[in-house]
Amino acid sequence: MLIGNRYRMKKPLLEMEKAVMARTVVNATDELIRLLGVNEPLWVTSNNNVNSSERKYVIHRDSYEKIFPRYCHLKIPQARIESSKYSGLVSMNGMQLVDIFLDADKYANIFPTIVSKAKRIHALDDGMPGTRNGCYLLMHMEMHILSPLVPLREFYILRHCQQLELGLWVIVDVSYDWAKLEKEDDPSTSRAWKLPSGCMIQDLANGCSNVTWIEHVEVDDKSQTHRLYRDLICGNSSCAYGAERWIVTLQRMSEKFGFAIMDTSPTYHDLGGGTISSQGRKSLMKLSHVMVKSFSGILSMSGKMDFPQLSEVNNSGVRVSVRTATASDPGQPNGTIVSAATSLWIPLPPEAVFNFLRDVKMRIQWDVLCHTMPVQEIASFSNGAHPGNLVSILRCYWEQPFVQNDNNIMMIQESCIDSLGSMVIYAPIDIPSLNQVITGGDSSWRIPILPSGFIISGDGRPDSTGGGGGSLLTVAFQILISSPKSPDDHFNMEAVATVHTLISSTVQRIKASLNCSDLV
Repeated sequence: MLIGNRYRMKKPLLEMEKAVMARTVVNATDELIRLLGVNEPLWVTSNNNVNSSERKYVIHRDSYEKIFPRYCHLKIPQARIESSKYSGLVSMNGMQLVDIFLDADKYANIFPTIVSKAKRIHALDDGMPGTRNGCYLLMHMEMHILSPLVPLREFYILRHCQQLELGLWVIVDVSYDWAKLEKEDDPSTSRAWKLPSGCMIQDLANGCSNVTWIEHVEVDDKSQTHRLYRDLICGNSSCAYGAERWIVTLQRMSEKFGFAIMDTSPTYHDLGGGTISSQGRKSLMKLSHVMVKSFSGILSMSGKMDFPQLSEVNNSGVRVSVRTATASDPGQPNGTIVSAATSLWIPLPPEAVFNFLRDVKMRIQWDVLCHTMPVQEIASFSNGAHPGNLVSILRCYWEQPFVQNDNNIMMIQESCIDSLGSMVIYAPIDIPSLNQVITGGDSSWRIPILPSGFIISGDGRPDSTGGGGGSLLTVAFQILISSPKSPDDHFNMEAVATVHTLISSTVQRIKASLNCSDLV
């Protein structure tokens, strides 16, 4: 098993340890059910949602600790408590959701923008066939905010499924001290302890579910939270890792998967004339989802480095990572890959930034690789109800660093928006591979794809004006180095300098286009 980039042997479970786990699960389940069943006095309305029509709740600490005396797991003065509760309608039935939560791969697949890694360590009880009642697992999980400036959160958790009645389940997560983290002094990982958290899933007659989610976490932000993300992460609403984010992401992903299986009419395209069949559309959406997962994964910036010599100031905010991908890495091109990412604040509402970046006609204003040529949209189709939720095929006349452009390159782009944020992600693809996809070939995991793009969210500050507040924008680029298997350091540094210049130039162009060039 690979955890934290280090191999560990799966530790056998002793009977005494199983008994402790079982007791931990029972107590956590009892606590979560009580937290789900009441509002006041255990929950109070957050004072951070001035203009929101949705009621957002946080735990009232004094009331909670009178009922559940709390043991402090992180014995450090800077440890914080985050709590939140949120409900929403999800277009999947209860058993589908239960199956997803109890399968680590499916769980990471439906929450790619939150869960960077999920691994089942032990299945202590698979539960009853058909309902999974009684199932509980020991899992390892890493969570992230999609910015290189924010460290990962790592958990070992016990996950338990209990069916309360027909069509009603509770999924409980609680941290378990399975092993002392070997990466304890690694500043790239934030220490966190999950108090009883999880969700209640209620089946509805229309094939949907009502889901109520609770997040309750004790966290030590080892390195001080970056100033750009302080309000989003440390504010009263717990927007960054809170219950609302889980629910909104689940709603968006279930909508997206629902659109993927809809049997719609063929989509016309301008790639030599013709149409994309329903099966081709499904294959293209599957490849696009792989692209989103891959892009989300790089933003943890494993092995990230700062290169202050590449900037006029020592702290440019750009993080760079160099990695080698091989044939054993599905969906990635073979060779050395340089990734760079940065985050910045934009004094415009998130939707305005999203609309600018997704607009094909505006791309020439910020894409430094466009070679002064406009981008052409070959085809596009919806993967959600919002008009901004699209998968598109684009033709760009790129000047690719380290790659000779033979005009045989197209681009896949996915734009996606929900109430908490948005993204615009794209990747070059050669025409033979694209034709393979749009003719219905299910080979998304074999097609090498190297995504770049943008993540946009609100800044977490209370908006008392109704203007939408400011935005946090993350920009990330990747380039493949066409080099020998063991490239020399000079070539690597040349590539790092190129991608650093690429991302810096793009940021400056975006600022100029949005009339905020004077921002530091």
